[in-house]
Amino acid sequence: MYRVPTQTGRRIVVTGANSGTGREAAGRLAGAGASVILAVRSLEKGDQAKAAILAAHPGAEVEVRRLDLADLASVRAFAATILESGAPLDTLVNNAGVMVPPRRLETADGFELQFGTNFLGPFLLTSLLLPRLLEADAPRVATMSSGVASRGRIHFDDLQWRRTYRKWSAYGQSKLGNLLMGMHLASLAREHGWPLVSTIAHPGYTRTNLQTAGANLGRAADAQREPIRRTLLPSQAVEQGAEPLLFAAADPAAVSGAYYGPRGGLTGPTKRVGIPRSARRGPDTAAALWAVARELTDAPDVTRLTASAGSRSGAASDVSP
Repeated sequence: MYRVPTQTGRRIVVTGANSGTGREAAGRLAGAGASVILAVRSLEKGDQAKAAILAAHPGAEVEVRRLDLADLASVRAFAATILESGAPLDTLVNNAGVMVPPRRLETADGFELQFGTNFLGPFLLTSLLLPRLLEADAPRVATMSSGVASRGRIHFDDLQWRRTYRKWSAYGQSKLGNLLMGMHLASLAREHGWPLVSTIAHPGYTRTNLQTAGANLGRAADAQREPIRRTLLPSQAVEQGAEPLLFAAADPAAVSGAYYGPRGGLTGPTKRVGIPRSARRGPDTAAALWAVARELTDAPDVTRLTASAGSRSGAASDVSP
């Protein structure tokens, strides 16, 4: 099992930390000494996850805060609690997401649910928290994508799938968006001289409740179904499935702009994997998607930020929408 390097002194936000890869990552980061904020939609489930982490790691620093990535007002409220507290933030782990609801659903802001939750919510959260991150000595953003991103395509002419909804294509687009976001953030960091490391990961085929939860979104209780698909493909438990994300979030050897996943594609130890062709179709795709996302979410212009590495008081330069 991958051993997380010491995280003592680091404060880390992990989204979707009440279950699956998020809970596993949060627990192991806390066990490595980090002060971890469990950013969760359900406070009750978040408290249960916190109790489990503390049972495994007595004395760990863990707190629970509400965050619903399908509601931009919730994203802004969560970010405000981080920024207004004045406390440091070293790492953001964009993990939370939804997977292939059987019919087209919308977020609170009218976006297709997967595009809104998996991509636009994390995009806004990252943009809002970047000033606080850039105050840290070694800031990092780790974003969870998916192997399905390799078959994804950004449908700029219908990002919200209003014409024809295809659940797997919509999921692939959202996770390709995560990959492009992480890559473009790394490019911005290089361009502006930020000390930020932006990494991306995918979990291979990891058994979590994401498969069941997504398939049952929008279904009545008496119509709940089994997980998305029964398959003979190799799969792995969450303990190993979370390791690419943990490497991306915590390992000193992780490279900004790099993509990490299981060595075997679906399962296995973590390795740096190639950027799929879907993310290399045009040099301007990532920048174009970033610009569209900023317009859709009314996110601040992070290109106006300047790093103040090591400064724990005050924010980096102010940004405005």
